[in-house]
Amino acid sequence: MAMESNLLKDAGVDEVNQDFSEYVANLQLHMTLQARNLVPTLKQTLVDSRQQLLHQTQAHFEKLVSRQGL
Repeated sequence: MAMESNLLKDAGVDEVNQDFSEYVANLQLHMTLQARNLVPTLKQTLVDSRQQLLHQTQAHFEKLVSRQGL
């Protein structure tokens, strides 16, 4: 009787562990898919940094030109 009880407990623990493992796997997949939506692609970042550099250069150049007129 005690042996049968232990087998049932072990089966219950295994089932809980399997359910938990599946939950963790699904959570990891969900987090990975969400991270893809949050992280910009490398090309997009490169274009953005080039645009930012262009705007900074134009602003610096306009500042120098406006100060020469004084």
